[in-house]
Amino acid sequence: MTTSDDFISWQDFQRVELRVGTVVRAEVFEEARRPAYKLWVDLGESLGVKKSSAQITARYHADELVGTQVLCVVNFAPKQIGPMMSEVLVTGFYEEEGGAVILARPDRPVPNGSRLC
Repeated sequence: MTTSDDFISWQDFQRVELRVGTVVRAEVFEEARRPAYKLWVDLGESLGVKKSSAQITARYHADELVGTQVLCVVNFAPKQIGPMMSEVLVTGFYEEEGGAVILARPDRPVPNGSRLC
């Protein structure tokens, strides 16, 4: 339950840059400690293609992810994950049972790079 102490301002929300992109490449991240994929996400002309590590192997196969639009946080600092530099955070929701991640994505196609408003 949210209390007034948990509220953020509109300016706080605007600082988180959430943009949609299309997965253009996906492969098993062999070196990851926990099962994950390496994803390459096209975030449009201004941002280009960015890499991400995503622990979504329980519900998705790498080949079915290509062409899928996903919601990404694009203004986190890059993070080194094993031999890969993750440049964006692909977002999702934990399932109630089992804790598998379900991707956050638009229900209709939108232009790559579109910002969540």
